[in-house]
Amino acid sequence: MLYWLTALSDGGDFFNLFRYITFRAGGAFLTALIFGFLFGKPLIAVLRRRQGKGQPIRDDGPEGHFVKAGTPTMGGLLIVGALITATLLWARLDNPFVWLVLFVTTSFAAIGFADDYAKVSKQNTSGVPGKLRLLLGILIAVIASCWAAQYHPANLQGQLALPVFKDTLINLGWFYVPFGVIVIVGAANAVNLTDGLDGLAIMPVMIAASTLGVIAYAVGRVDFTEYLDVHYVPGTGEILIFSSALFGGGLGFLWYNAPPAAVFMGDTGSLALGGALGAIAVATKHELVLAIVGGLFVVEALSVIIQVLYFKKTGKRVFLMAPIHHHYEKKGWAEPTIVIRFWIISLILAMIGLATLKVR
Repeated sequence: MLYWLTALSDGGDFFNLFRYITFRAGGAFLTALIFGFLFGKPLIAVLRRRQGKGQPIRDDGPEGHFVKAGTPTMGGLLIVGALITATLLWARLDNPFVWLVLFVTTSFAAIGFADDYAKVSKQNTSGVPGKLRLLLGILIAVIASCWAAQYHPANLQGQLALPVFKDTLINLGWFYVPFGVIVIVGAANAVNLTDGLDGLAIMPVMIAASTLGVIAYAVGRVDFTEYLDVHYVPGTGEILIFSSALFGGGLGFLWYNAPPAAVFMGDTGSLALGGALGAIAVATKHELVLAIVGGLFVVEALSVIIQVLYFKKTGKRVFLMAPIHHHYEKKGWAEPTIVIRFWIISLILAMIGLATLKVR
């Protein structure tokens, strides 16, 4: 919205700054951060009053989690609220990719909110039936994948770009839409599975979002793409503003989610943020790079899949408990130790993902 202040500029004054994506990205970060600090405590107070007993705790979970009983959930509302406000304020609202990521984020947030509400109101961990959540997620992802494909350059439509390999494209044709669905829905559910310890999910999401934001800015500039030998996707540079807002909103939330957490993000936050990461990857044609940058989420999801399949086949477990962060809890690792080490892993993977821009 503030971009339109450039109409008041003569080319050499303060208003000219609003032309620059980097300036507006900084503004989006600060706006989202301030939003989080301003509305964090009031939101937590409302959630605490409305939810009473807070988020239900799994009976079969680690024993240390029972002390968290009574902690309110749906804290993802704070992140999503900050993210939407800052993006609408600082991004160009005539950019289709901005609306694409906002659509996916808000839609998955709505699914997560319904799930959180069902859990809190019924005081059980069931929530919305899994098949219904999956069906709604697939529907959102189909729309998003078709949306992205429509605005990709003609030479990239239906194509899968391979990291590291210069100018290599795999023509998926109509299968690109189902592939995009797998990326978006998979990312949403992988982040959801990771959100099991205080502060565990939000920092890796912030790291992944900032990394993808840099990639989006790079592939949205023809001079950068020529230098880096990556595929040019006009308009994706504005996604940096969304990513910056997510980082700022995430920091504001982490202030209250740091151990011991005063609020959980819940499915409202985890599904929304995971879906957002998937949508950015699809928009920028870096779907496979997301698997590197978000490698922690991939491992968390795989640990659940492996556990379930192996147990069905043998009646035995590979991990003491899945997702894998609970496995380390069962082994006696302190919760802060797991969280910080997983943050470190996320940062390493993000650096590897960024390196794929230049390694050709």
